[in-house]
Amino acid sequence: MARIIRALPGYGDIPAHFPVIVDDGMAIIEPAFAYLHELATIPGRSHAAETIRTYSEHLHDWLDSLEQSRIAWDAVGEREIAAWRNRMLERPSPHTKRPYGRSTINDRVRTVCRFYGWAHQRSWIAELPFHYIDVRVSHRRQSMLAHLDVRPGVVAANVLTVPEAERLPRALRADQLRRLFSALAPPYDLMASWALVTGMRRKELCALELFQVPETVHLDADEHPLVGIGLSITKGGYPRTVYPPIRLLDATHRYIDEVRGPLIRRLRRADPSWHAPSALFLTSRGTPVSPVRLTAAMSAAFKAAGVVGTGHWLRHCYAMTMLAQLQRQARTTPEINPLKVVQMLLGHRSIASTAIYLRCVEIHGAELEESVTWLYGALIDDG
Repeated sequence: MARIIRALPGYGDIPAHFPVIVDDGMAIIEPAFAYLHELATIPGRSHAAETIRTYSEHLHDWLDSLEQSRIAWDAVGEREIAAWRNRMLERPSPHTKRPYGRSTINDRVRTVCRFYGWAHQRSWIAELPFHYIDVRVSHRRQSMLAHLDVRPGVVAANVLTVPEAERLPRALRADQLRRLFSALAPPYDLMASWALVTGMRRKELCALELFQVPETVHLDADEHPLVGIGLSITKGGYPRTVYPPIRLLDATHRYIDEVRGPLIRRLRRADPSWHAPSALFLTSRGTPVSPVRLTAAMSAAFKAAGVVGTGHWLRHCYAMTMLAQLQRQARTTPEINPLKVVQMLLGHRSIASTAIYLRCVEIHGAELEESVTWLYGALIDDG
């Protein structure tokens, strides 16, 4: 059975913990290694470590299924990939024990097809084991920013992907936000606040360090309602600036003084050799909150609050409320491009990723009014 092993530090230009897929005899599966290594190391095109990990897991599952069926990786066609896809449609995940989502299945199929596309370009295989067809996409009437919708009318669709029902992000209502935050304990309530008012991702929240929180005692809230903070650890590694409200920074300083500080002192008394990490958000054991731990805390809080969603919905909520607010401002300040501003704030490389929120705002505009008030009003009280 194929498996993934992690590279140790110090082996040439192979990144530490790089995923290496090996076969049942522990021999490296060379084309998969070369593909992932290129994605991880070529300057200007390198992917984030989490992306490489995801691609390696997709390829591992595919190559393992081939090994169990005794099929060579370069002797497959659409029939074999379709059979692998159908297995995911019919059977639950062996890890989660839940059925695969169609978007998950399509992500896996696209990863495998990208791998074969790369192998074809590098002459590892003579022809592609899949093909594309042109599909016409009809778009509903957009809002006043319809001219900024960059989605094409005809797209090339992989014949091996399965149809997905379009599921647009939805902003959480103020009453849902109240229930959600009441179900969160420190520091997860504060992390959720940061996600909601800055649009930060899990990875970015967990990477925040103590020194990045600016002092606010010298700032006037009326003159400096928002304070810019530079992020270096982001998706794709592209630096960007987020703008938390000064009241959120005040609440963060209270967390540092009243929760984080006493926790560190207690742990030092128990073990004088212990040193506090530089991470801003710590667990009760003094370790940095990891993305996995944050996900678990948010999942439990959503369930306890009786609200459907995940922690990433807070980022969606930020994007929609910000876009709605900027659209209103653009009526009197036409030089503002709301979509481009939101793209910059979210750190999207492509404006197409941001354009989806145009439809969300149009469909859920009535629900956003309360969310806007919550977002920059009642979320963080003055204590």
